Amino acid sequence: MKIKICGITRLQDALLAEAIGCWAAGFIFVEASQRYINPEKACEITNKLSENIEKIGVFVNSTFEEVIKISENSGISKIQLHGEETPEFCSKISQITGKEVIKTFRIKSEVDLELINAYKTTVSYILLDTYSEKAYGGTGRTFNWEIAQKAKFFNLPLILAGGLNPDNLKTAYKTVKPFAVDLSSGVETSPGIKDSEKINLLKKR
Repeated sequence: MKIKICGITRLQDALLAEAIGCWAAGFIFVEASQRYINPEKACEITNKLSENIEKIGVFVNSTFEEVIKISENSGISKIQLHGEETPEFCSKISQITGKEVIKTFRIKSEVDLELINAYKTTVSYILLDTYSEKAYGGTGRTFNWEIAQKAKFFNLPLILAGGLNPDNLKTAYKTVKPFAVDLSSGVETSPGIKDSEKINLLKKR
């Protein structure tokens, strides 16, 4: 099972994620987020990680220039676009940076999956998260995993997020069989501060 731990703000959390064999660590470059990290601090962390773990930068409706600059200065290896970015924006970002793009879709109902159609040839991965009017992610709320199953129809690697934690992770993975799973609030003591005991539980999953 490939695991991404998102909202990393501390070196010790990133090193633990790498130590237990996580696929990726996520760094949120959104100043309004409780899990925001500035690019300089993110770079200090990514420089201490090996090539065995992906370093994913998360952006929400950032400008083209902002994404390019941060992707160059933070040591990230992939770009996650979590807002209302267009297929053209995603394609251009990937072409200029040479990095794979993950496009997030916030799911409220099965109808939301139709949005994926326009991105099939412009992104490398799709990530499904819970829709919320108050936040773009990290809400701790789950959505109907049977809807997520249907997103596999698009033949893009699927990353499942939304209310995942060590207790429900195995069931979610068995239900959806995604490419990877994405945890944030489900392995925290507070926003941006990861719980080492909960992260270590992931080794058994």
